[in-house]
Amino acid sequence: QVHMAESGGGSVQAGGSLRLSCVGSGLDFDDYGMAWFRQAPGKEREGVGCITWAGGRTTYADGVKSRFTISRDNRKNTLWLQMNNLKPEDTATYYCAATRGRAYYCPLSQSAADYWGQGTQVTVSS
Repeated sequence: QVHMAESGGGSVQAGGSLRLSCVGSGLDFDDYGMAWFRQAPGKEREGVGCITWAGGRTTYADGVKSRFTISRDNRKNTLWLQMNNLKPEDTATYYCAATRGRAYYCPLSQSAADYWGQGTQVTVSS
């Protein structure tokens, strides 16, 4: 059974940093492109960024470019999201998602995701 578990969320002040982790089990982690999504209260879930199966390529949403960094370690079945210079508008529940396939580009598509984590809350105060 596949399980994706996020951790690392919390409350920080604007300008602060957090590092989210997502550990996958029950799947061949390096067969999956990975992505982070987030959902703020009252808003639709949106893509934050993604990384290809081997970690060679990343894509980011415009609002987080230069502030967020996605990385992975397939030996540890772990995905990370380093978030710097956090803003109140980054407040949301953050989810990791796995999409099967060793594609050239990484998957920032909710409909394409095969597995999801349960989410971790990030709150940024001004």
